[in-house]
Formats: sequence, C-alpha cells, structure tokens
Amino acid sequence: MKKHVMAALAGTVAGVVATTQIAGPLVAQEAVKDSSVYEQLDLFGDIFERVRAQYVEEVPTDKLITAAINGMLTSLDPHSSYLSAKDFADMQVQTRGEFGGLGIEVTQEQGFIKVIAPMDGTPADKAGIKAGDFITQVDGEPVSGLLLDEAVQKMRGPIGSEIVVTVVREGTAEPFDVSIIRDTIKLTAVRGRVVGKTMVLRITTFNDQTTSDLKDALKKGIDDLGGMENLDGVVIDLRNNPGGLLNEAISVSDAFLDKGEIVSTRGRAADSGERYNATPGDLANGKPIVVLINGGSASASEIVAGALQDLRRAIVVGTKSFGKGSVQTLIPLRGDGAMRLTTARYYTPSGRSIQALGISPDIVVQQPVTPPADPNAPQEKKPAVVPQRSEADLRGAIRNDSMTDEEKRLYEEELARAEESAKLRDEDYQLAYAVDIIKGLTAIAPAAP
Repeated sequence: MKKHVMAALAGTVAGVVATTQIAGPLVAQEAVKDSSVYEQLDLFGDIFERVRAQYVEEVPTDKLITAAINGMLTSLDPHSSYLSAKDFADMQVQTRGEFGGLGIEVTQEQGFIKVIAPMDGTPADKAGIKAGDFITQVDGEPVSGLLLDEAVQKMRGPIGSEIVVTVVREGTAEPFDVSIIRDTIKLTAVRGRVVGKTMVLRITTFNDQTTSDLKDALKKGIDDLGGMENLDGVVIDLRNNPGGLLNEAISVSDAFLDKGEIVSTRGRAADSGERYNATPGDLANGKPIVVLINGGSASASEIVAGALQDLRRAIVVGTKSFGKGSVQTLIPLRGDGAMRLTTARYYTPSGRSIQALGISPDIVVQQPVTPPADPNAPQEKKPAVVPQRSEADLRGAIRNDSMTDEEKRLYEEELARAEESAKLRDEDYQLAYAVDIIKGLTAIAPAAP
C-alpha cells in the first residue's frame, strides 16, 4: 500500500516538474513576443511624434493615422484596405446599384492601376477602356507609388467633369490618353434578350438587385417565347463582370441548381469554414446552360461559373477568368469608417481554389480583335458577295408542293433564326458560339415525354 502511495506521489511530483519544465519556456516565449510587440508600437509612436514635430510641413494627425492604417492593410494583399467614413458610405451606395464615377473595377498590380473590367454602358466602357488595361497617369499625374484608394480618389470628381487617363495596353506599342466624362453610374445588374429560342442573361455585377433582376429578365424572356416548352436553353454572360456580393453569387447559382454544394469558404481557424448548398428549384427546368467568361470575370462571377461547371449544370465557354479566390469581410470601425479584410479563401464544389489561377473554360473561345481603322489608309472595296445557287434556281426544277402552309411558316421561322445567329457572329463571336452550343445540345436532347 505504501509503495503504491509513494509511486503515486512520485508520479504527481514528476508531473509537476515535467509541467514546469515545458510550460516555463512557453510562458517566457509569450512574454518575449508581447515585449517585442510593445517595442514595435513604441517605435511607431516615436516615428509618429518625430513626423508631427519635425516634418518640413505640418501634417494633420488624422492623415498620418489613416496612412499608417492603410499601409498596414495594403501590405497584406491587394484587396484589404481601410475605408474612411466617406469611402464606406460610397461603397454601400455602390452595392445598392447606383454611384458616381467612371464605371471601372480596378486593382493594383506592379505599382499601377489595372482594370479588372469596365461596366456595361458606363463612361469608361463607352470610351473604350478594356479589361487588362493599365492606367499609369490621371490628368498627367503618375499613379505609381499611390495606394489603390488614393488613385481611385483621383479618378473621382464632379459629374460632367472631364478626366484624362493614360493607358498602357498589351499589343499596343505606345501608351495613349483616353478622355472620359464622369457620370452617375446606374447599374442594371441583369439585362435579358432572346436570341432565336435561347435566353441570354447578361449579368454585369452582383449587387442587392442581381437575383431579382435575373428572375424578372428570365420570366419576361420565357413569356416572349410563349412558354418554357419553347425555350432551348440559357446563356449566362459573365464576361467583364468584376464580382460583388457573395450572397448574391450564391443566390444566382442556386437559381439554376436543385442540389449540391455551391461554394465553401475556409479561413485561418480550422472551425471558421462555411458551406453553402443549393435548395430545390431550377428556374430553367433543367434546360441546357452555357456560361460565358473572360479575363474580366472575377470573384462572384467565378463562384457562379465554378459551381455550375463542377456540378455539371453548365458548359463554361470563353477564356480563363481573373482568379480572385478570396473573401473580404467588411468590419465597421469607430468614426463611421470600415476595414475591408481578407478573411478566407473560397473553394468550388470540387474543392479547388481558383486564387490566382482562375476558372478554365470547358471550351476556349477567343473573341476576335478588330484592329482600329486607320483614317489615312485608302478605302478598299469590299469583295462582292457572290449569290449562292441552289436546286430551286435551276431551270425546270421540280417544285416542292408537299409542304403545308404551317410547315412552310415553321421552315421560314427556322431559317430566319439561323440567319439571326449568323449576323450575331459579326457582332459578338463568343456569344454566337454559346448560342450555337445551346442549339446543338437541344437538337440531340431526348424528346420530352
């Protein structure tokens, strides 16, 4: 009995010693770490006071603090930043679908401002700004060395005022200036059109209105076609869509899915992940879907394209997307400002992160680039179109009297739709390709019971 007690006591003492030997250095390490943090903060305080007291010109205290906060956040990644009270208010207005500016989504790369995408119908779009352009100067002043928010602030101004941006574009030998007139940007999140028997849904941004606009546009298109039975399929055009709200990307994906995971997010902590699943109900009733993307499709656009691609609900066509696979959380701060902080990466249903990689289309289709016309070049005559001859043009050809008036009407309508698709190739080759895929899938689809 005494041996057991001693053994137990020895074990307890040994446990205390062992615990002390392990925990001691850990406590010391934490103390050293805290000491180091306080030393760094003291260093910051010293520099802050030196600048306030000795800089060649007096600098407002709030400007110094804002610059310090911005420097800390922007050193993390291109999407983390500090928003002043005004910038925060502007951003909230933007997500509601109306704001003032040029109408471009930008990021910072190599010290310059890079255009992710111009928004449809905005001053930047009308002026010819393209995804992938670099803006190196604003009104003759270089933007190199400026924070992203500072450069964006330079591009803002009164509605109706002119701004001149200097653009560097791949494939163009010299930088060139583009004059843009600032305007109020009123975003129509979704535009719908019917091409033949295909519904084309052009989604320009993911704001508070996107899902409701999509449902309205799709309903109107189906009504124009005379019912769901006359719909061949849907083209979701996400080209040059820079993204927006995560919940809207999930909602749009869910609109065409009956089940399955749409997207998951994983943060720094092991238990911080979130999974978002589809709910029953497919607005397209299982009809074929083609998603169009390009290098200007980013963030929320990539969530939609990745979900529909991985769950085999859609064929993705176009060129590789932008590759923004991170989630930013907006954290309100004292003084009515906010911090935009990258807190997670998102993953498509198959578990792939597209951060810096992008969504690869199932079918790569480049949009042909039309070189700008040279006004000094001599006008060349277009080759004459040689009319095609057919059996009906031959002298004495047997006439086809076997078709009823209804059959002739259907034949002529089908011919008109084919000609409409052919004209679309000159206007938008990628979209025409997507519509042709829908037609092909419908042609080989099993007949409805």
